[in-house]
Amino acid sequence: MEAIRLISTTTVQARSHVNNGESPQLIDLNPWDLQYLLLEHGQKGLLYHKPTSSSSFEHAETVIQHLKDALSSALDFYLPLAGRLAVIANEDDDTSSVFVSCNNAGVSFVHAIAENTTIADIVEPTYVPPFLCSFFPTGNLNNFEGTRVPLMAVQVTELVDGIFIASSTNHCLADVKPGWDFWNAWAEISRNGLNHIASDSQLATFERWFPHGQIERPLRIPYKEIMENYRKGSTNSVQPGPFSRRIFHFKREKIAELKAKANSEVEDVVISNKISSLQAVLGHVWRSAIRNQNLDPEEEVTYGFLISARSRVSHPPIPDNYFGITVQFMTPVTMKVRDLVGDGGLGKFALEMNEAISSCTEEKIKKDFEAWAQNPKMRSQRAINGRFMATSSSPRTNFYDIDFGWGRPEAVRLGPANAKVWKLAADAGAEEGSFDFEMCASHETLEAMARDSEFMSMVSPSASMGYPITLRRLGQ
Repeated sequence: MEAIRLISTTTVQARSHVNNGESPQLIDLNPWDLQYLLLEHGQKGLLYHKPTSSSSFEHAETVIQHLKDALSSALDFYLPLAGRLAVIANEDDDTSSVFVSCNNAGVSFVHAIAENTTIADIVEPTYVPPFLCSFFPTGNLNNFEGTRVPLMAVQVTELVDGIFIASSTNHCLADVKPGWDFWNAWAEISRNGLNHIASDSQLATFERWFPHGQIERPLRIPYKEIMENYRKGSTNSVQPGPFSRRIFHFKREKIAELKAKANSEVEDVVISNKISSLQAVLGHVWRSAIRNQNLDPEEEVTYGFLISARSRVSHPPIPDNYFGITVQFMTPVTMKVRDLVGDGGLGKFALEMNEAISSCTEEKIKKDFEAWAQNPKMRSQRAINGRFMATSSSPRTNFYDIDFGWGRPEAVRLGPANAKVWKLAADAGAEEGSFDFEMCASHETLEAMARDSEFMSMVSPSASMGYPITLRRLGQ
Protein backbone atom coordinates (compact mmCIF):
# COMPACT_ATOMS: atom_id res chain seq x y z
CA MET A 1 0.00 0.00 0.00
CA GLU A 2 1.14 3.55 -0.71
CA ALA A 3 1.60 5.97 2.13
CA ILE A 4 -1.32 8.19 2.94
CA ARG A 5 -1.42 11.76 1.68
CA LEU A 6 -2.07 14.35 4.36
CA ILE A 7 -4.55 16.99 3.25
CA SER A 8 -4.86 19.13 6.36
CA THR A 9 -4.42 19.29 10.12
CA THR A 10 -6.73 21.67 11.95
CA THR A 11 -7.84 22.34 15.51
CA VAL A 12 -11.48 21.79 16.46
CA GLN A 13 -12.78 23.56 19.55
CA ALA A 14 -16.04 23.21 21.46
CA ARG A 15 -18.55 25.15 19.39
CA SER A 16 -20.41 27.10 22.06
CA HIS A 17 -17.62 27.56 24.59
CA VAL A 18 -16.80 31.24 25.01
CA ASN A 19 -13.64 32.40 26.73
CA ASN A 20 -14.83 35.23 28.94
CA GLY A 21 -11.43 35.88 30.44
CA GLU A 22 -11.96 33.68 33.48
CA SER A 23 -9.48 30.97 34.41
CA PRO A 24 -10.47 27.58 32.93
CA GLN A 25 -11.99 24.94 35.16
CA LEU A 26 -9.44 22.51 36.61
CA ILE A 27 -10.32 18.87 37.23
CA ASP A 28 -8.01 17.17 39.71
CA LEU A 29 -7.17 13.60 38.76
CA ASN A 30 -7.42 10.60 41.06
CA PRO A 31 -5.11 7.56 41.41
CA TRP A 32 -6.96 5.60 38.73
CA ASP A 33 -6.19 8.38 36.22
CA LEU A 34 -2.69 9.29 37.36
CA GLN A 35 -1.27 5.76 37.17
CA TYR A 36 -1.56 6.02 33.36
CA LEU A 37 0.77 9.02 33.00
CA LEU A 38 3.66 6.99 31.56
CA LEU A 39 1.55 4.87 29.19
CA GLU A 40 0.35 5.72 25.69
CA HIS A 41 -2.95 6.98 24.36
CA GLY A 42 -6.01 4.80 23.86
CA GLN A 43 -6.85 4.37 20.18
CA LYS A 44 -9.82 3.10 18.25
CA GLY A 45 -10.60 3.15 14.53
CA LEU A 46 -13.88 2.53 12.70
CA LEU A 47 -14.09 1.62 9.01
CA TYR A 48 -17.16 2.67 7.01
CA HIS A 49 -18.37 2.47 3.45
CA LYS A 50 -18.47 5.86 1.78
CA PRO A 51 -21.88 7.52 1.88
CA THR A 52 -23.91 6.77 -1.23
CA SER A 53 -24.54 9.41 -3.89
CA SER A 54 -28.18 9.54 -2.80
CA SER A 55 -27.23 10.83 0.67
CA SER A 56 -26.55 14.40 1.69
CA PHE A 57 -22.82 13.55 1.91
CA GLU A 58 -22.14 13.05 -1.78
CA HIS A 59 -18.85 14.93 -1.80
CA ALA A 60 -15.89 14.08 0.41
CA GLU A 61 -15.41 17.72 1.39
CA THR A 62 -18.95 17.74 2.73
CA VAL A 63 -18.33 14.62 4.82
CA ILE A 64 -15.11 16.01 6.33
CA GLN A 65 -16.63 19.37 7.22
CA HIS A 66 -19.74 17.71 8.62
CA LEU A 67 -17.63 15.49 10.88
CA LYS A 68 -15.69 18.53 12.09
CA ASP A 69 -18.88 20.43 12.85
CA ALA A 70 -20.41 17.45 14.67
CA LEU A 71 -17.18 17.01 16.65
CA SER A 72 -17.25 20.66 17.66
CA SER A 73 -20.84 20.31 18.89
CA ALA A 74 -20.02 17.09 20.79
CA LEU A 75 -17.13 18.83 22.54
CA ASP A 76 -19.64 21.25 24.08
CA PHE A 77 -20.67 18.32 26.26
CA TYR A 78 -17.14 16.86 26.59
CA LEU A 79 -15.07 19.99 27.16
CA PRO A 80 -12.22 18.21 29.01
CA LEU A 81 -11.31 16.41 25.77
CA ALA A 82 -10.56 19.81 24.23
CA GLY A 83 -8.31 20.76 27.14
CA ARG A 84 -4.75 20.06 28.22
CA LEU A 85 -3.03 18.59 31.27
CA ALA A 86 -1.72 21.06 33.81
CA VAL A 87 1.09 20.13 36.22
CA ILE A 88 1.22 22.60 39.11
CA ALA A 89 4.12 22.52 41.56
CA ASN A 90 3.31 22.63 45.26
CA GLU A 91 5.41 25.32 46.91
CA ASP A 92 5.70 23.70 50.34
CA ASP A 93 7.27 20.42 49.20
CA ASP A 94 8.87 18.75 46.19
CA THR A 95 5.61 17.47 44.73
CA SER A 96 3.17 18.49 42.01
CA SER A 97 -0.52 18.07 41.36
CA VAL A 98 -1.93 17.13 37.96
CA PHE A 99 -5.16 18.51 36.55
CA VAL A 100 -7.16 18.60 33.34
CA SER A 101 -7.46 22.24 32.31
CA CYS A 102 -10.75 22.74 30.44
CA ASN A 103 -9.25 25.60 28.41
CA ASN A 104 -10.78 24.60 25.05
CA ALA A 105 -7.35 24.56 23.42
CA GLY A 106 -8.93 22.11 21.01
CA VAL A 107 -8.80 18.65 19.47
CA SER A 108 -6.47 17.88 16.56
CA PHE A 109 -8.33 16.90 13.37
CA VAL A 110 -6.33 15.29 10.56
CA HIS A 111 -7.74 14.76 7.07
CA ALA A 112 -5.86 12.26 4.91
CA ILE A 113 -6.34 10.24 1.72
CA ALA A 114 -5.21 6.69 0.96
CA GLU A 115 -5.81 6.85 -2.77
CA ASN A 116 -5.12 3.20 -3.62
CA THR A 117 -6.51 1.51 -0.52
CA THR A 118 -9.89 -0.23 -0.40
CA ILE A 119 -12.00 -1.61 2.42
CA ALA A 120 -11.04 -5.10 1.31
CA ASP A 121 -7.36 -4.24 1.76
CA ILE A 122 -8.11 -3.78 5.46
CA VAL A 123 -10.61 -6.53 6.26
CA GLU A 124 -9.53 -9.39 4.02
CA PRO A 125 -5.87 -9.98 5.04
CA THR A 126 -5.24 -12.65 7.67
CA TYR A 127 -3.14 -10.20 9.68
CA VAL A 128 -3.87 -6.58 10.48
CA PRO A 129 -1.93 -4.78 7.72
CA PRO A 130 0.97 -2.62 9.00
CA PHE A 131 -0.11 0.34 6.86
CA LEU A 132 -3.17 0.73 9.09
CA CYS A 133 -0.95 2.38 11.71
CA SER A 134 -0.74 5.45 9.46
CA PHE A 135 -4.53 5.82 9.68
CA PHE A 136 -4.26 6.77 13.37
CA PRO A 137 -3.28 10.26 14.54
CA THR A 138 -0.41 11.29 16.86
CA GLY A 139 1.64 8.10 16.75
CA ASN A 140 2.66 6.75 20.16
CA LEU A 141 2.35 9.73 22.49
CA ASN A 142 2.72 9.23 26.22
CA ASN A 143 -0.09 10.56 28.35
CA PHE A 144 2.14 12.97 30.31
CA GLU A 145 2.72 14.84 27.03
CA GLY A 146 -0.83 16.17 27.37
CA THR A 147 0.62 19.35 28.83
CA ARG A 148 1.74 20.37 25.32
CA VAL A 149 -0.32 18.33 22.85
CA PRO A 150 -4.07 17.78 22.46
CA LEU A 151 -5.69 15.30 24.83
CA MET A 152 -7.58 13.96 21.84
CA ALA A 153 -6.76 13.71 18.15
CA VAL A 154 -8.97 12.51 15.30
CA GLN A 155 -7.95 11.36 11.84
CA VAL A 156 -10.35 10.80 8.96
CA THR A 157 -8.76 8.91 6.06
CA GLU A 158 -10.55 8.60 2.73
CA LEU A 159 -10.22 5.26 0.93
CA VAL A 160 -11.24 4.31 -2.59
CA ASP A 161 -14.57 3.02 -1.32
CA GLY A 162 -14.61 3.87 2.35
CA ILE A 163 -13.81 6.17 5.25
CA PHE A 164 -11.66 5.29 8.25
CA ILE A 165 -12.35 7.40 11.35
CA ALA A 166 -9.80 7.02 14.13
CA SER A 167 -9.30 8.63 17.51
CA SER A 168 -6.37 8.82 19.90
CA THR A 169 -7.29 9.86 23.44
CA ASN A 170 -5.14 10.59 26.45
CA HIS A 171 -5.61 7.56 28.71
CA CYS A 172 -5.53 9.67 31.89
CA LEU A 173 -8.95 10.98 30.89
CA ALA A 174 -10.89 7.85 30.15
CA ASP A 175 -10.96 4.11 29.58
CA VAL A 176 -13.04 2.28 26.98
CA LYS A 177 -16.55 2.92 28.40
CA PRO A 178 -16.44 6.75 28.47
CA GLY A 179 -14.54 6.72 25.19
CA TRP A 180 -17.39 4.72 23.68
CA ASP A 181 -19.89 7.19 25.17
CA PHE A 182 -18.13 10.04 23.38
CA TRP A 183 -18.11 8.21 20.06
CA ASN A 184 -21.86 7.65 20.49
CA ALA A 185 -22.48 11.33 21.24
CA TRP A 186 -20.40 12.48 18.25
CA ALA A 187 -22.15 10.03 15.93
CA GLU A 188 -25.60 10.92 17.28
CA ILE A 189 -25.04 14.61 16.57
CA SER A 190 -23.67 13.76 13.11
CA ARG A 191 -26.66 11.56 12.38
CA ASN A 192 -29.43 13.80 13.73
CA GLY A 193 -28.18 17.34 13.18
CA LEU A 194 -25.74 19.79 14.70
CA ASN A 195 -28.36 21.35 16.94
CA HIS A 196 -29.41 17.99 18.31
CA ILE A 197 -28.54 17.57 21.98
CA ALA A 198 -27.21 14.07 22.43
CA SER A 199 -29.10 12.48 25.30
CA ASP A 200 -26.09 10.56 26.57
CA SER A 201 -23.54 13.35 26.25
CA GLN A 202 -25.46 15.99 28.15
CA LEU A 203 -25.36 13.76 31.23
CA ALA A 204 -21.60 13.14 31.28
CA THR A 205 -19.99 13.91 34.63
CA PHE A 206 -16.29 14.72 34.95
CA GLU A 207 -15.89 15.23 38.70
CA ARG A 208 -13.43 12.55 39.79
CA TRP A 209 -14.52 9.78 42.12
CA PHE A 210 -12.98 9.78 45.58
CA PRO A 211 -14.05 7.60 48.51
CA HIS A 212 -15.48 9.22 51.59
CA GLY A 213 -12.57 9.87 53.92
CA GLN A 214 -9.58 12.05 54.65
CA ILE A 215 -7.69 11.95 51.33
CA GLU A 216 -6.25 15.39 50.71
CA ARG A 217 -7.16 16.91 47.34
CA PRO A 218 -5.62 17.59 44.96
CA LEU A 219 -3.29 14.62 45.19
CA ARG A 220 0.40 15.36 45.51
CA ILE A 221 2.81 13.17 43.56
CA PRO A 222 6.63 13.30 43.13
CA TYR A 223 6.24 14.30 39.48
CA LYS A 224 9.86 15.38 38.88
CA GLU A 225 11.19 12.15 40.34
CA ILE A 226 8.71 10.10 38.31
CA MET A 227 9.81 11.78 35.07
CA GLU A 228 13.51 11.40 35.88
CA ASN A 229 13.07 7.69 36.56
CA TYR A 230 11.04 7.33 33.36
CA ARG A 231 13.76 8.93 31.25
CA LYS A 232 16.43 6.71 32.81
CA GLY A 233 14.27 3.64 32.23
CA SER A 234 13.60 4.60 28.61
CA THR A 235 17.33 4.91 27.93
CA ASN A 236 18.03 1.43 29.28
CA SER A 237 14.85 -0.32 28.16
CA VAL A 238 14.90 -3.48 26.09
CA GLN A 239 13.15 -3.12 22.76
CA PRO A 240 10.45 -5.69 21.97
CA GLY A 241 10.95 -8.18 19.19
CA PRO A 242 8.90 -8.17 15.99
CA PHE A 243 5.21 -8.93 16.38
CA SER A 244 2.06 -9.30 14.32
CA ARG A 245 -1.61 -8.64 15.00
CA ARG A 246 -4.40 -11.04 14.13
CA ILE A 247 -8.12 -11.01 14.86
CA PHE A 248 -9.91 -14.15 16.03
CA HIS A 249 -13.69 -14.06 15.75
CA PHE A 250 -15.96 -16.07 18.05
CA LYS A 251 -19.65 -16.48 17.27
CA ARG A 252 -22.25 -16.64 20.01
CA GLU A 253 -22.78 -20.40 19.59
CA LYS A 254 -19.08 -21.19 20.03
CA ILE A 255 -18.85 -18.82 23.00
CA ALA A 256 -21.70 -20.72 24.64
CA GLU A 257 -19.87 -24.01 24.05
CA LEU A 258 -16.71 -22.72 25.68
CA LYS A 259 -18.63 -21.32 28.64
CA ALA A 260 -20.41 -24.65 29.17
CA LYS A 261 -17.12 -26.56 28.89
CA ALA A 262 -15.35 -24.33 31.41
CA ASN A 263 -18.20 -24.59 33.92
CA SER A 264 -18.42 -28.37 33.48
CA GLU A 265 -14.73 -28.71 34.34
CA VAL A 266 -15.26 -27.03 37.72
CA GLU A 267 -18.75 -28.31 38.53
CA ASP A 268 -17.46 -29.94 41.72
CA VAL A 269 -16.11 -26.62 43.01
CA VAL A 270 -18.40 -24.24 44.87
CA ILE A 271 -18.01 -20.76 43.39
CA SER A 272 -20.00 -17.60 44.03
CA ASN A 273 -20.51 -16.83 40.33
CA LYS A 274 -20.57 -19.00 37.25
CA ILE A 275 -17.64 -18.70 34.88
CA SER A 276 -18.58 -16.05 32.35
CA SER A 277 -18.45 -16.15 28.57
CA LEU A 278 -15.51 -13.75 28.48
CA GLN A 279 -13.52 -15.71 31.07
CA ALA A 280 -14.04 -18.90 29.09
CA VAL A 281 -12.96 -17.42 25.75
CA LEU A 282 -9.94 -15.71 27.29
CA GLY A 283 -8.91 -19.07 28.72
CA HIS A 284 -9.33 -20.74 25.34
CA VAL A 285 -7.08 -18.18 23.61
CA TRP A 286 -4.45 -18.19 26.37
CA ARG A 287 -4.22 -21.98 26.44
CA SER A 288 -3.55 -22.10 22.72
CA ALA A 289 -0.96 -19.31 22.92
CA ILE A 290 0.96 -21.23 25.59
CA ARG A 291 0.41 -24.70 24.09
CA ASN A 292 1.97 -23.54 20.82
CA GLN A 293 5.18 -22.16 22.31
CA ASN A 294 6.50 -25.57 23.44
CA LEU A 295 7.41 -24.35 26.91
CA ASP A 296 8.67 -26.44 29.81
CA PRO A 297 5.58 -27.99 31.49
CA GLU A 298 6.89 -26.88 34.91
CA GLU A 299 7.35 -23.27 33.82
CA GLU A 300 4.92 -20.66 35.16
CA VAL A 301 2.95 -18.35 32.85
CA THR A 302 0.93 -15.32 33.85
CA TYR A 303 -2.19 -13.65 32.53
CA GLY A 304 -3.13 -10.09 33.55
CA PHE A 305 -6.57 -8.56 33.27
CA LEU A 306 -8.66 -5.55 34.26
CA ILE A 307 -12.15 -5.14 35.63
CA SER A 308 -14.27 -2.05 36.19
CA ALA A 309 -15.10 -0.68 39.63
CA ARG A 310 -18.36 0.85 38.39
CA SER A 311 -20.66 -1.78 39.84
CA ARG A 312 -18.42 -2.60 42.80
CA VAL A 313 -18.49 0.57 44.88
CA SER A 314 -21.54 2.23 46.40
CA HIS A 315 -20.22 4.73 48.97
CA PRO A 316 -20.20 6.88 46.94
CA PRO A 317 -21.43 5.13 43.79
CA ILE A 318 -19.85 5.69 40.39
CA PRO A 319 -22.42 7.14 37.97
CA ASP A 320 -22.95 5.21 34.73
CA ASN A 321 -22.12 8.42 32.85
CA TYR A 322 -18.84 8.91 34.76
CA PHE A 323 -16.16 10.13 32.36
CA GLY A 324 -12.91 8.83 33.81
CA ILE A 325 -10.88 5.73 34.52
CA THR A 326 -12.60 3.02 36.59
CA VAL A 327 -10.65 -0.11 35.62
CA GLN A 328 -8.78 -2.02 38.30
CA PHE A 329 -5.58 -3.98 37.73
CA MET A 330 -6.31 -7.40 39.19
CA THR A 331 -3.80 -9.83 40.68
CA PRO A 332 -2.62 -11.77 37.61
CA VAL A 333 -3.45 -15.46 37.22
CA THR A 334 -0.24 -17.49 37.36
CA MET A 335 -0.26 -21.22 36.54
CA LYS A 336 2.19 -23.91 35.54
CA VAL A 337 2.11 -24.72 31.86
CA ARG A 338 1.07 -28.34 32.49
CA ASP A 339 -1.95 -27.21 34.55
CA LEU A 340 -3.05 -24.66 31.98
CA VAL A 341 -2.79 -26.78 28.84
CA GLY A 342 -3.60 -30.17 30.38
CA ASP A 343 -6.98 -31.79 30.93
CA GLY A 344 -9.42 -29.44 32.62
CA GLY A 345 -7.08 -26.51 32.08
CA LEU A 346 -9.80 -24.26 30.65
CA GLY A 347 -11.89 -24.60 33.79
CA LYS A 348 -8.88 -24.23 36.10
CA PHE A 349 -7.79 -20.99 34.46
CA ALA A 350 -11.29 -19.53 34.32
CA LEU A 351 -11.86 -20.48 37.96
CA GLU A 352 -8.66 -18.69 39.02
CA MET A 353 -9.80 -15.60 37.13
CA ASN A 354 -13.31 -15.90 38.56
CA GLU A 355 -12.00 -16.04 42.12
CA ALA A 356 -9.69 -13.06 41.57
CA ILE A 357 -12.62 -11.02 40.29
CA SER A 358 -14.81 -12.07 43.23
CA SER A 359 -12.10 -10.87 45.63
CA CYS A 360 -12.33 -7.35 44.19
CA THR A 361 -14.64 -5.98 46.86
CA GLU A 362 -15.46 -2.36 47.63
CA GLU A 363 -13.23 -2.59 50.68
CA LYS A 364 -10.26 -3.75 48.59
CA ILE A 365 -10.85 -1.12 45.90
CA LYS A 366 -10.87 1.68 48.48
CA LYS A 367 -7.86 0.25 50.30
CA ASP A 368 -5.85 0.13 47.06
CA PHE A 369 -7.04 3.64 46.15
CA GLU A 370 -5.87 5.10 49.46
CA ALA A 371 -2.59 3.15 49.37
CA TRP A 372 -1.76 4.62 45.95
CA ALA A 373 -2.50 8.14 47.20
CA GLN A 374 0.06 7.59 49.95
CA ASN A 375 2.65 5.91 47.70
CA PRO A 376 2.08 6.66 43.98
CA LYS A 377 3.21 3.96 41.55
CA MET A 378 3.03 4.43 37.80
CA ARG A 379 2.16 1.77 35.27
CA SER A 380 4.82 1.26 32.63
CA GLN A 381 5.07 -0.65 29.40
CA ARG A 382 8.00 -2.94 28.85
CA ALA A 383 9.05 -5.60 26.42
CA ILE A 384 7.40 -8.85 27.46
CA ASN A 385 7.94 -12.38 26.25
CA GLY A 386 5.22 -14.89 25.48
CA ARG A 387 4.94 -16.06 29.07
CA PHE A 388 2.85 -13.05 30.06
CA MET A 389 -0.16 -11.53 28.33
CA ALA A 390 -2.85 -9.02 29.31
CA THR A 391 -6.33 -8.05 28.16
CA SER A 392 -7.53 -4.60 27.14
CA SER A 393 -10.77 -3.11 25.81
CA SER A 394 -14.19 -4.66 26.54
CA PRO A 395 -16.91 -6.49 24.55
CA ARG A 396 -19.52 -4.62 26.61
CA THR A 397 -18.93 -1.54 24.48
CA ASN A 398 -20.10 -2.37 20.97
CA PHE A 399 -18.42 0.01 18.54
CA TYR A 400 -20.34 -1.61 15.68
CA ASP A 401 -23.34 0.41 16.87
CA ILE A 402 -21.62 3.73 16.06
CA ASP A 403 -23.51 5.20 13.08
CA PHE A 404 -22.58 8.68 11.82
CA GLY A 405 -25.50 8.72 9.40
CA TRP A 406 -24.42 6.34 6.66
CA GLY A 407 -24.57 2.95 8.35
CA ARG A 408 -22.74 0.73 10.80
CA PRO A 409 -18.97 0.20 10.65
CA GLU A 410 -17.58 -2.50 8.40
CA ALA A 411 -14.76 -3.15 10.88
CA VAL A 412 -13.36 -1.94 14.20
CA ARG A 413 -9.60 -1.80 14.69
CA LEU A 414 -7.07 -0.79 17.34
CA GLY A 415 -4.22 1.62 16.74
CA PRO A 416 -0.48 1.07 17.21
CA ALA A 417 -0.32 2.62 20.70
CA ASN A 418 0.37 0.15 23.52
CA ALA A 419 0.73 -2.65 20.96
CA LYS A 420 4.43 -3.40 21.42
CA VAL A 421 3.87 -6.33 23.74
CA TRP A 422 1.83 -9.50 24.05
CA LYS A 423 -1.73 -8.26 24.37
CA LEU A 424 -5.27 -9.42 23.72
CA ALA A 425 -7.93 -6.79 23.02
CA ALA A 426 -11.48 -8.05 23.55
CA ASP A 427 -14.25 -6.27 21.63
CA ALA A 428 -17.80 -6.99 20.57
CA GLY A 429 -18.04 -8.45 17.08
CA ALA A 430 -20.26 -7.32 14.22
CA GLU A 431 -22.76 -10.12 14.82
CA GLU A 432 -24.97 -10.01 17.88
CA GLY A 433 -23.40 -11.82 20.82
CA SER A 434 -20.05 -12.37 19.07
CA PHE A 435 -16.54 -11.44 20.25
CA ASP A 436 -13.51 -10.19 18.33
CA PHE A 437 -10.10 -10.76 19.91
CA GLU A 438 -7.21 -8.86 18.39
CA MET A 439 -4.03 -10.59 19.52
CA CYS A 440 -0.64 -8.91 19.42
CA ALA A 441 2.11 -11.53 19.58
CA SER A 442 5.01 -13.04 17.67
CA HIS A 443 4.17 -14.08 14.12
CA GLU A 444 5.40 -17.62 14.81
CA THR A 445 3.00 -18.10 17.71
CA LEU A 446 0.02 -16.70 15.78
CA GLU A 447 0.80 -19.01 12.86
CA ALA A 448 1.05 -21.99 15.22
CA MET A 449 -2.30 -21.08 16.79
CA ALA A 450 -3.86 -20.99 13.32
CA ARG A 451 -2.71 -24.61 12.84
CA ASP A 452 -4.08 -25.61 16.26
CA SER A 453 -7.22 -27.59 15.41
CA GLU A 454 -8.51 -27.55 19.00
CA PHE A 455 -8.27 -23.77 19.10
CA MET A 456 -9.49 -23.02 15.58
CA SER A 457 -12.52 -25.31 15.94
CA MET A 458 -14.07 -22.50 17.99
CA VAL A 459 -12.96 -19.64 15.72
CA SER A 460 -15.16 -18.43 12.84
CA PRO A 461 -14.56 -16.10 9.89
CA SER A 462 -15.39 -12.50 10.77
CA ALA A 463 -18.70 -11.16 9.52
CA SER A 464 -16.75 -8.39 7.74
CA MET A 465 -14.48 -10.77 5.82
CA GLY A 466 -14.82 -12.83 2.69
CA TYR A 467 -17.71 -13.16 0.25
CA PRO A 468 -20.03 -10.28 1.21
CA ILE A 469 -17.30 -7.62 1.19
CA THR A 470 -15.90 -8.93 -2.10
CA LEU A 471 -19.27 -8.49 -3.76
CA ARG A 472 -19.48 -4.91 -2.60
CA ARG A 473 -15.97 -4.16 -3.81
CA LEU A 474 -16.87 -5.43 -7.26
CA GLY A 475 -20.02 -3.31 -7.27
CA GLN A 476 -22.37 -6.30 -7.63
